[in-house]
Amino acid sequence: MQVNERRVAQHFRNFSRALEGYSFNEPLSRYLTKFFKSNRQMGSSDRKMTSRFMYNYFRLGKTLSGYGVPERLAFAEFLCEQESSFLQVHHTALHENIMMPLDEKVEYLTTRYGFVLKEVFPFPEQLSEGVDRQHFLLSHFVQPDLFIRVKRSQLEVVRQFFDREGIPYEFVGGQALRLPNGFRLQDYPQLKGMFEVQDLSSQHTIHYMDAQRGEMWWDACAASGGKALMFLDKYPDVELMVSDIRLSILRNLNERFEVARVPAPRKQKILDLSSDISSLMRGESFDGIILDVPCSGSGTWGRTPEMIQQFSKDKMLHFKTLQRSIVDNVVSYLKVGKPLVYMTCSAYREENEDMIKHLVDKHSFRLEKMEIIKGYTQRADTMFAARLVRER
Repeated sequence: MQVNERRVAQHFRNFSRALEGYSFNEPLSRYLTKFFKSNRQMGSSDRKMTSRFMYNYFRLGKTLSGYGVPERLAFAEFLCEQESSFLQVHHTALHENIMMPLDEKVEYLTTRYGFVLKEVFPFPEQLSEGVDRQHFLLSHFVQPDLFIRVKRSQLEVVRQFFDREGIPYEFVGGQALRLPNGFRLQDYPQLKGMFEVQDLSSQHTIHYMDAQRGEMWWDACAASGGKALMFLDKYPDVELMVSDIRLSILRNLNERFEVARVPAPRKQKILDLSSDISSLMRGESFDGIILDVPCSGSGTWGRTPEMIQQFSKDKMLHFKTLQRSIVDNVVSYLKVGKPLVYMTCSAYREENEDMIKHLVDKHSFRLEKMEIIKGYTQRADTMFAARLVRER
């Protein structure tokens, strides 16, 4: 295939400018949106390649850090892609081997250039029990897929629509459909309110939320409301209270409920769960608590690889301390004999199994089940979920 070297050079210049301007103080996706708005001369091809180069580049983590930016981009393109005009121009040896399986590519770079897989991801020795370290680390060179959760009442309607329109999708069980990453769901407004974008592993957590008609549950860290929507889709006859730390978060949650055509939870509270909330929780007690705590997000870094570059032991300690304070402030509002569903989108033991031990040892909970949800085997996020029962 004939390569336009001038176009390749332009793509690299765009990438270099974007990389130089990124300061890691916001998500890469948000930064790139702003970057493209301020560089309106860039066409769709330029924007696409700049995004691709940026995401691929950050997937290297801290390995091969002794090389310059062009060389590191070449290594990233080699690992993440099966065709690359950049390699055709700048590194023909890598391009000649670009169709090799990923594990062979890693071996190739390890032997010839000093690639170290464990340097791709920070603190791999602290991953949760049950994580296949090799498989997990390799998964960061593969962009996860897009998943949607379709309303129970609309599953066949959405599937039939996709079939008629020739939209490529895979039914992966339950209410989950897999779509190609980057698929523009917004181009199909007729489906509005029939589905939610929700990762496959996140959808799996519904199996930990066994509720009964007429019960009162609390989604304590509700964020944008994805799990609340999922919970109420399965348990419409359960009353749910939602809370989060800022009013703006609850406003966004209410907007999402409105789009989904689901009545927003009647009880909503603005709560800082890291501090004493007793004055705001008088008389409250629950038949179940969903506690999706703030965390490192390390199980989602396949989607946000820029996060790998800025994670540190200090941040790990911050999240561990925050999670413990939230747990300690929340558990007293759960009725004895009732379940606490604890979850993170982290792959780290300190945020997962260690926190379950804290609940069992300090707060007299009985563990019913827990698991690392191995999204890395499904082109999805990796999560942790546990269901515990308060014993006294």
